[in-house]
Amino acid sequence: MSRARADEEEYWHSSKFRAFTFDDEDDELSQVGAEPPPRPALWGRGPTLVCAQTVFFPQLKESKRAVNSLRDIVDDDDDDLEKVSWSGEPVGSISWSIKETASSSSSSLEGRDTSLQKGSSSYAALPKQVSSYSLSSLFKGRNRLPSLPSLSDAFSDTGVKNYAPELRRPRAEYKDYSNDWSPRDTVRRMQRGKVCSLERFRSLQDKMVLLDEAVAGHDGNVITAVLIFLKRTLRREVLFRELEVRQVALCHLIHFLKETGEQKLLLDLLRFLDRTEEVALSQYREHLNIQDVEKKREFLKGCIGLPFSAEDISHIQDHYTLLERQIIIETNDRHLAMAGQSEIFRKYPRKASILNMPLVTTLFYSCFYHYTEAEGTFSSPTNLKKTFKIPDKQYVLTALAARAKLRAWEDVDALLTTKNWLGYTKKKAPIGFHRVVEILQRNNAPVQVLQEYVRLVEDVETRLNLATKYKCHDVVIDTYRDLKDRIQLMAYKCKVERGSAEEEKINSLLSNMQIRWKN
Repeated sequence: MSRARADEEEYWHSSKFRAFTFDDEDDELSQVGAEPPPRPALWGRGPTLVCAQTVFFPQLKESKRAVNSLRDIVDDDDDDLEKVSWSGEPVGSISWSIKETASSSSSSLEGRDTSLQKGSSSYAALPKQVSSYSLSSLFKGRNRLPSLPSLSDAFSDTGVKNYAPELRRPRAEYKDYSNDWSPRDTVRRMQRGKVCSLERFRSLQDKMVLLDEAVAGHDGNVITAVLIFLKRTLRREVLFRELEVRQVALCHLIHFLKETGEQKLLLDLLRFLDRTEEVALSQYREHLNIQDVEKKREFLKGCIGLPFSAEDISHIQDHYTLLERQIIIETNDRHLAMAGQSEIFRKYPRKASILNMPLVTTLFYSCFYHYTEAEGTFSSPTNLKKTFKIPDKQYVLTALAARAKLRAWEDVDALLTTKNWLGYTKKKAPIGFHRVVEILQRNNAPVQVLQEYVRLVEDVETRLNLATKYKCHDVVIDTYRDLKDRIQLMAYKCKVERGSAEEEKINSLLSNMQIRWKN
């Protein structure tokens, strides 16, 4: 055993490899005692190591000169030199950090155990890391040779895997999934968008405290989320009883059920609250989802018996009657249009069905296609007016638009003509003659028709504006004559065509000595 140790000492002292430093050559022996490369068989023999290196100080000097000569090869300054680990990587560099992280501790331990078993011969058999970089790249961190990539290029390559340690999530992040939050803390975290489990609230009391905290937070999203949890975990009777005394939460739940279309649960809740009118309105709203016309008519007929208010029941009755009337009109008109027996359907083909249309649209349709029919028919405009109690303004406005679109000016005149109890006739427009003029002009009425109704506008300023806008010259001239405004009449003379009948009329009025002009 002592012989083997003597051989090891002789081998170690005869080796040319000594620890060295990269400092200046004037350093003394204080730095010669650096540790040699790791030798498993000689750990713990510090004093003998120092003495051996002192004896072979000339060899160390020679090694230092050899290393210093490398500086001239790589052409680098002393300040750029970096410390290198025994594995060949620059100490403190990115590559050193990454490889230190990526190296497996188990493999290093296995290699260390193997070297201990082999004795002194194991030092020569230690595994060496194979590197494709030159020695200069280890000092500088780059390679001057064009054939080999630099360290910076190697680490910038996307194909190189980075074995940096993964950062753990902050411990506070895991608290979102804990079960020790109070109802108030849970509501606050939900307001901040944190993930919070509500399953820990199992008792009815805890659930109600959670709901009260959500209502106190005045956040509709949080209230709705809590209500969804309660709807899923509580029986209906219990949930309805608790919400009856919490009106804010109750309103949120009713609105949520309406939006999501949970009609059965909504009706059960309204019946529990004894809101009969709301129950009826909710059932009536179901007709919007019925596409078949006959089924919808039967459904509306059944809604008439629901407990509506007096005002609402009349609307439901009108809706049913209107749909029934539309079905009759649509059936007859479709037959006439297909047979080609009616001239108006040939001249103005129908563009859409009248089914499920509003009352005003139905009235316009009747005034357009069935204006001259007797009052006894279902499609007569006057029958619709009487059945649904349409006001005069609405009827005149709709009928005027329909007949003006057909350019039936005689029907327009008859619509606006009334008789008094003495048999005298006069023009009357419930919507105002200024609106009559606008509707007629929009349907390209001739100037003669427009002038007749512009004259009937009572306000003088409005009449002049309309007459000037639509070039009703006779109305403008007669208005200035009635106002006895000679200056305005002379100014308007410049706006009419020379030699026209309007110019001659203005000249005749200006030369009339019987008119007493104001200016």
